[in-house]
Amino acid sequence: MPSRKRKNIILIALGANLPAPDGASPLETCRRATVVLDGLMGLRLVAISQWYSTIPVPPLPGAPCYVNGVARLEVPAGGKLPDPAALLGALQALEQRAGRERPFPNAPRSLDLDLIDCGGMVRPGPDPVLPHPRAHLRRFVLQPLADVAPGWRHPVLGRSVEALLAALPEVDLPRPIGE
Repeated sequence: MPSRKRKNIILIALGANLPAPDGASPLETCRRATVVLDGLMGLRLVAISQWYSTIPVPPLPGAPCYVNGVARLEVPAGGKLPDPAALLGALQALEQRAGRERPFPNAPRSLDLDLIDCGGMVRPGPDPVLPHPRAHLRRFVLQPLADVAPGWRHPVLGRSVEALLAALPEVDLPRPIGE
């Protein structure tokens, strides 16, 4: 992916493993979220990965598998990259509308939206930390990320998504969900 193009992309990881309050399945909730992402803060949805079924990380006994994917958004011509804190706030508002509750860290959820990369920005804090501090360790993020941004390079590590995936153990591989 050319570096000039990278400055205009935003990568959002989507996940869910609980039904929404209206009974929508985790897959349907994630699909609905992608519709709302298109146009959020003036951004354009240009690609959505295939959907994957993954086990919870870290493992939580009795928790259902997750549906995971990654959306690639772009800043339209003449637009500007959104403020990452404002974008995170907008993502958290979408989670809340989908019934997200946070009773404890890594709790099952009806929708999880993580800002993985925002134009290659490196930001140690305040929230959001960019790039996402654990994305490079999570196959359930990197596998779908490779679908929408092959050749993407981690802004701090300088390694491609393919190299990051190759470095991870091949356990609990995400399974594509048949459409």
